Amino acid sequence: MKRKYYLVVLIFFIFFAISFLTNILGSINPNVSDSFTLNGTMTGLLPFSFFIAYALMSIPSGMIVQKYDEKKSLIFAWILAFGGALLFSLFPVFPVFLVSLFFIGCGMALLQVALFPLLRVTGGEEHFAFNNLIVQLVFGGASFLSPFVYSYLVTNLSSQSNTRGPFINMMAFLTPHQLPWVSIYWIFALISFFMVVIILIVRFPKVIRKEDEVVGAWQTHIELFQQKTVILFFLGIFSYVGMEQGIANWISEFLRSYHGFRPEVEGASTVGLFWGMMTVGCILGLVLLKIMDSKIVLRIFASASFLVLTMTLFGNAKMALFGFPAMGFCLSVMYGIIFSLALNSVTKYHGSFAGILCTAIAGGAVFSLLIGKLKDLMGLQAGMMILYLPLAYILSLSFWAKPIVQNATIRKKVTN
Repeated sequence: MKRKYYLVVLIFFIFFAISFLTNILGSINPNVSDSFTLNGTMTGLLPFSFFIAYALMSIPSGMIVQKYDEKKSLIFAWILAFGGALLFSLFPVFPVFLVSLFFIGCGMALLQVALFPLLRVTGGEEHFAFNNLIVQLVFGGASFLSPFVYSYLVTNLSSQSNTRGPFINMMAFLTPHQLPWVSIYWIFALISFFMVVIILIVRFPKVIRKEDEVVGAWQTHIELFQQKTVILFFLGIFSYVGMEQGIANWISEFLRSYHGFRPEVEGASTVGLFWGMMTVGCILGLVLLKIMDSKIVLRIFASASFLVLTMTLFGNAKMALFGFPAMGFCLSVMYGIIFSLALNSVTKYHGSFAGILCTAIAGGAVFSLLIGKLKDLMGLQAGMMILYLPLAYILSLSFWAKPIVQNATIRKKVTN
């Protein structure tokens, strides 16, 4: 189809909103654990409830998008997110929180299944790896911002000052005094509502996809799962999201448990810097992808991750405060490159394959819960050592991946 650059910008904006909602759990986990008296396993249920939605919803989401078109699907997804955020804001108890996170996760799964193939079509497949890194840059920027918004809300709601301002006073009225962190979900509900309004207003063109980009029936997905390449890249996305969320969801608790830092201050800021450095890494990655093969870029960043992770888990307090943001930098290019390598490694059924890859985001559920369980058995430091396994798999992927379409570089353009 003809390139629709305003639609590409809208896709980036939607991803910004997705990230703002998605990656807050790492900041609030210690507060949630204290408020509801949770052990490590029960704390791990929080990201599990969110990310398991991807396993259950991603493939059906592809069929929903195919039947009802992109605009209606995006609206429905944001209604799910709005309902989940509002539900917990009104009834802030642990069981409702798990249900709320599942609803929000379902909405986010539908959004990503709709958006990634749409980005590939509207932005051009030869620029897909580049545009995917811009998505990661946007993700990092929004995820960097949300912990600081959370910190601002909790700090001001806990203050006894009479000059807090009308916005904080309104949040204080809506939020239980003993649960100031719940206020962030009122913000999420508001964002979701505005996203519904924006998508309703914006003129959304009909996307005519090529035959290979159409989401097929269940038989198509079964056929794909019989291919070794599909399974290997499924495990690649599973490993990446498991590692990313396994780090992000436990940063604040790790800093509190081993170095005595406050979750709502140093913990939140370090989580924000983790995502912020992911944005910085994406900027470098955008440059590197224009001068070298994406597999080499992935190999460099994955190799650096081993050293940084070791330093972070076993170093002193200063090394941990430096190491977690450095891990964000190292992880920055991985998701976009793995996703683009995957879609560019098959000749057909890209729409269905995207749904399968989004299903693999459930890795965030499995590894976060597993780390929580190991925390109860052996301690958080030992539990987070399991992250070496997905990291090793991602490094191996940079050697065996054989994409049919390679990322466009300056050298290739000059040669052509």
